Amino acid sequence: MRQNNRQMNEIRPVIFERDFTEHALGSVLVSCGGTKVLCTASIENRVPHFMRDSGEGWLTAEYSLLPSSTHTRCKREVANGKPSGRTSEIQRLIGRSLRSIVDLSKLGERTIFIDTDVLQADGGTRTTAITGAMLALSDAIHKLMSDGTLVENPIKELLAAVSVGVIDTTPCLDLSYEEDSRAEVDMNVVMTETGRFVEIQGTAELQPFSREELDQLLDLASSGVSSLITQIKELELAYSK
Repeated sequence: MRQNNRQMNEIRPVIFERDFTEHALGSVLVSCGGTKVLCTASIENRVPHFMRDSGEGWLTAEYSLLPSSTHTRCKREVANGKPSGRTSEIQRLIGRSLRSIVDLSKLGERTIFIDTDVLQADGGTRTTAITGAMLALSDAIHKLMSDGTLVENPIKELLAAVSVGVIDTTPCLDLSYEEDSRAEVDMNVVMTETGRFVEIQGTAELQPFSREELDQLLDLASSGVSSLITQIKELELAYSK
């Protein structure tokens, strides 16, 4: 049994608060246990220079930790003049994850900007950011369709992300910070609603893991992603009524 009497295959409570800010087309505050991430989706009628005159749009993402989001204050990266290697890697992960399920040709020459700001970190910030950004993106697209800016929905299918790991030789779903800090294996998995993998990031922290353990972790991740996508679909349905 884990903290808060959580089973090994149980995800932390996930709460989505939509329209959290006023100006972004899509705005979601997503909470996964103690982790809280503000995800917004904005649009501009321009594309990067390498996409000009292509007739296609683009989607890019940014990620940041607020100074008070961690146990000890983290310095704002703008003070260093550039994002850290970790931040850059997470931004690229969020961007390519969402681009994988978007038909860019249906956007026209527009850019969707996804911003994910971690207000409070307790493990799984990148996976929570991806899941919250999925809903923020979906909300933004539905608004663009309702006002006639877009004719077709460019989202091909939904996706979500979860963390999994091995703790005390036991595979576990959705690691908190305390669990992640002592995990023998740490993994982040991004999957679509049809069960296809977008990205798998797995590392043996203490000792190598077997193919059997990998399969167990991926099965856990699949069940977690499935529950998150079901929750997103229910929110989408309620929002459209």
